[in-house]
Amino acid sequence: MKIEEAIVYVLASSGYGMRTEQIAREINKRKLFVRKDNVPVDGKMVYAVIMAHPETFCKNEGRIRLMI
Repeated sequence: MKIEEAIVYVLASSGYGMRTEQIAREINKRKLFVRKDNVPVDGKMVYAVIMAHPETFCKNEGRIRLMI
């Protein structure tokens, strides 16, 4: 699974917006995405992906949500 898909999965299953650190924690806990260097996903990586995909994600009041 790609990191973008993992973020979408976590947000879709949460039912509400989440902070980047919360998203990263869930991705690592569920092992939805594992980096090639085995370093855990962090909030900065999640934020970078979200900013690269404005058609999929929106940031509002410090929380990340899916664009629907």
